[in-house]
Amino acid sequence: MATETTGEVVADAPGMPQLDFSTFPNQIFWLVVTLIVIYFVLSRIALPRIGSVLAERSGTITNDIAAAEELKQKAVEAEEAYNKALADARSEAAKIVADTKADIQKDLDKAIAEADAEIAARAAEGEKVIAAIRDSAQKDAATVAKDIAKDIVAAVAPGKIDAKSVTAAVTAKMKG
Repeated sequence: MATETTGEVVADAPGMPQLDFSTFPNQIFWLVVTLIVIYFVLSRIALPRIGSVLAERSGTITNDIAAAEELKQKAVEAEEAYNKALADARSEAAKIVADTKADIQKDLDKAIAEADAEIAARAAEGEKVIAAIRDSAQKDAATVAKDIAKDIVAAVAPGKIDAKSVTAAVTAKMKG
């Protein structure tokens, strides 16, 4: 259905119905009805569910943060207890080491004292033996000196000097 006016062809065919001004009131009505339905669906069903999920998440997050703080506090307390136990163990170990050193030093001092006493006893015995040997050697030396002196005097001057005077002279010389 085309009409001609001054050489132009105008189409009578309808275009897009959204742009047809004659259908605007009907479109506006259905737009309002659709928006109201969407509003009620969202406000009565979707938004409460979303709100409850957000509230539940918020509660879960708050509980998790509280639990994390509690666990953090327990970890700090456990670390403090560990450090205290470690310090106590170190001080106990130092005490044990000091006690052991003292016991070892005491045993060492006792052993040294016993060794010193034994060394002194053996040294005294050795000095006695040495003194006995010296006395014996001096007696033997005196006897040998007397015999040698008698032999020498007898060889040099036979019959002039008697044995008592030679023994007295050797004894006097040996005394100093």
